[in-house]
Amino acid sequence: MLNEYAVSQRDEFLSLAQQLVSYDTPGQDKIRCDALADLMATQLAPLGEVTRVSNPHGGDHLCLRIPAVGSAASQAPVLLLCHYDTVWPVGTAAIRPLRVTGETAFGAGLYDMKASIALGMLALRGIGELGFGLPRPVTWLITSDEEIGSPTSRELIEHEARSAAHVLVLEPPIEQGSLLKTARKGVGVYNLAVTGRAAHAGVEPEKGINALIELAHQILAVQALADRGQGTTVNVGTARGGSASNVVPAEATMEIDVRVWSGAEAERLEAGFHALSPVLPGAELLLTGGLNRPPMERTPASIALFKRTQAIGAALGLSLGEGATGGASDGNFTSALGIPTIDGLGAPGQGAHALHEQIQIPGALQRLALLMGLLTQL
Repeated sequence: MLNEYAVSQRDEFLSLAQQLVSYDTPGQDKIRCDALADLMATQLAPLGEVTRVSNPHGGDHLCLRIPAVGSAASQAPVLLLCHYDTVWPVGTAAIRPLRVTGETAFGAGLYDMKASIALGMLALRGIGELGFGLPRPVTWLITSDEEIGSPTSRELIEHEARSAAHVLVLEPPIEQGSLLKTARKGVGVYNLAVTGRAAHAGVEPEKGINALIELAHQILAVQALADRGQGTTVNVGTARGGSASNVVPAEATMEIDVRVWSGAEAERLEAGFHALSPVLPGAELLLTGGLNRPPMERTPASIALFKRTQAIGAALGLSLGEGATGGASDGNFTSALGIPTIDGLGAPGQGAHALHEQIQIPGALQRLALLMGLLTQL
């Protein structure tokens, strides 16, 4: 029944996706993000109680609550996670609106992850239309700042997760094989600023402290913290300094991306960064930043949830596999709290953050059936 219902929703799915993709929603553009939040709040209202969480730094966050009935009303809720912000600048929606070619749909922000918001709406609507009961209440958070590290929504996500039985993250699956995600790397950004001393490069260079030379030493020290065997990556992505070729540079900075599979590696990196010390006499270092998303580790709880998901999918004719990715999501936060979390439940496709961003329509409808199965059986 679920597969047949999902297939019948093809046109409605594409219509909802088209509406969502038609809005530009860069994470820190409050006016444009709030415009889409207005639309979604209206669309969600028939499904349950919608709360709008004010965010003065960007788009407001939305929280939908659907109660279960009878004895299920007292059960811990399932928490759904989505985000509606994208990486695309203002004007992209007009240039790259939803476009369908055969069984593929294209659009900016469609794969990551507005198609999945449409799937969530249709799943909850379909459960009501088909008369299915919910085995536990549903809480659905749709946030506006995931692409910029979830600075204003993290506290909200963690608060809701602490009372949840499990978390379903509707981010897209791993491209190759449409795998569900049971592990993600933790991600951090460090900034290191070097202060030296300016001097005339030709007249009295000995009076200067070359901040760029110090930065070069520190780049090598930072890169040495990587551990390929542990999958720990350290990348100096930007380095800047100096003012002119005839001036000993007094200042230099670098920005470093770090990614780790485990909490133990995160602690090792943190200690390593704070142990950095100047090489040149008189140079000074200032370190800021750190890990902004903990690793989503492959835990027994997450594997148990995956196996249940796999079994529900198998009953629908789906063969679901699992995998890991170096990218992070809001599921990192919930998993780190010890809440069973399964990620990658969104629409299959490819091209996140790329010009060829796309979803496979039949695969998306299969995920609609799967989501309805999870919500009515877990």
